[in-house]
This record gives sequence, structure tokens and C-alpha cells, in this order.
Amino acid sequence: MNAWEAVLLGLVQGLTEFLPISSSAHLRIVGELIGSQDPGAAFTAITQIGTETAVLLYFRRDIARICAAWWRSVRGEHGTDWKARLGKHDHDAAMAWYIALGSVPIVVLGLLFQDAIENTFRNLYLTALMLAVFALLLGWADRVGAKRRSLRELSPGQAVAFGFAQALALVPGVSRSGGTITAGLLMGFTREAAARYSFLLAIPAVMGSGFYQLFKSAEEPAPGAPGAGATLIATLVAFVVGYFVIIAFLKIVSTFSYTPFVVYRLVLAALVVLLLLTGVLEPGGATASTP
Repeated sequence: MNAWEAVLLGLVQGLTEFLPISSSAHLRIVGELIGSQDPGAAFTAITQIGTETAVLLYFRRDIARICAAWWRSVRGEHGTDWKARLGKHDHDAAMAWYIALGSVPIVVLGLLFQDAIENTFRNLYLTALMLAVFALLLGWADRVGAKRRSLRELSPGQAVAFGFAQALALVPGVSRSGGTITAGLLMGFTREAAARYSFLLAIPAVMGSGFYQLFKSAEEPAPGAPGAGATLIATLVAFVVGYFVIIAFLKIVSTFSYTPFVVYRLVLAALVVLLLLTGVLEPGGATASTP
């Protein structure tokens, strides 16, 4: 992968990470179209460090407030009541516990299905299917969701439900934000509340996965994987572009429906299938790699 290809893939990552259209699917597709082949799950995870750093920057005040409230509750500054320690009377402290709770599913499933995530799940026929199926689910959820609840009404059970929805994004084509936003809409949350929570919920999982793959790649680089320089360029580009996408996306969802994203996903799914049938793209990901 040369520098210009790295810039392009970083741009793709930054543009698609926060939109409900699946950044991993776009990296998988664009990477092969430009001749670099599948950049791989490790490259995807590492470049997501860039976009999640943009989340940390944009939500820095919210994150600082949540962390401070959580620390106060753990130290028992509100008394010895266990409900207070779990943030029962403090929304920000509760949010920290909910993010931790919602991160458990993707960690567990990510470890259990690591081999499939890096190989089988990257088959482009499966990617196209997920793009289409979750487009329809997002459109349905946006249509039937009550859109009345704020994040102050979030419960532990809903936090776990958000977590399992996020874990579905381990399969390219689902979309991390798309999965969590769909779940949020079905649970009655507003579009903006579901989007904001999807950003915050992704921080532990994405950062953990990104740094895990970073250290793993440093010790045992995968054959044919993009070099460190290309990965760094893509990550930096993803950070810059991602920051501005967050600003735009939150403004869009507070005013408009998700219909354009639904249509885009369906068109992209059809295009991927067409390119596969004509031999422009290769499915890949059919079998696990061997040592």
C-alpha cells in the first residue's frame, strides 16, 4: 500500500465510521478496488483508533464529567449506599457503568469469534447481505421507533441490548453505529440520543481492539498487511476527517430521517453483488488463514 492509497483509505474510514453504513465494509471494498486487496481486520481496527480519538476530542467535556462522576461514586463520596456507588442518583456515574456493561458483549464475542472475524466474516457476499438486511432494519426502526426517550432514561437492560447490537458490527456490513442506533430507535430513544450513545459506547471496544491489533501486528505482522507508515497515514487522515463527520452527523440526525442511509446501503449492496458476479471483486474471506 502506497501513501496515496493510505490517504484514500483513511478518508474512507473517517467518512464512514460514524455513519450507519459500515466503515469496515467500505475499507474491505475500496481496498480491493484500488488494487491493495483486503486491507485486513487489523488495519481496520488500527485506523479506527484515529476516528475514536476524534470522539474523545469532540466529547471531551462529557467524557471528563462522566469519568469524574464515576470516580466519586466508586470512592463513596455520596455515602455507603450501593445504589449511589452504582450511580443510581447520578446520571453521569450511571452512564460510565452502562458503557462498561454495554462493552462486555463485543469483548466476549470478539474473543470467541476472532478467527472468523479476521477471515470468514470478511466474505463480500456476506458483507453485501449485511448491508441490505441492516438497511431494512434501520429503516424499519426509524419508522416505528417512538423517538421520545433521552439517555437519562437508559436502564442496565437497555445498556446490554445496545452492547449486543454493537457486537453485530464484528461482521463487516452491519455498521457499529448502524447497529446501536437501530437498537436505540427500537427501544424508543431519539435519533440524537441513540447516535450520541453509540459514539460513547464504541470508545472502550474500539480503542481496546485497535491497540490490541497494533501490538499484535508489531510483534507478528500479517503477510501482505499494509506497512506501519501506510497505517499511520490512514489513521491520521481518519482522525481529521472523522472529527468533522461527527459534527455534521449529529446535526443531520437531529433534523432528518435515516432514509438516505438506508437507500445508500441498499444501492451499495446491489453494486457489490454486481461487481462480484462480473469478477471485478473477489469474495475472499471464505476460509481461515493457515500458519
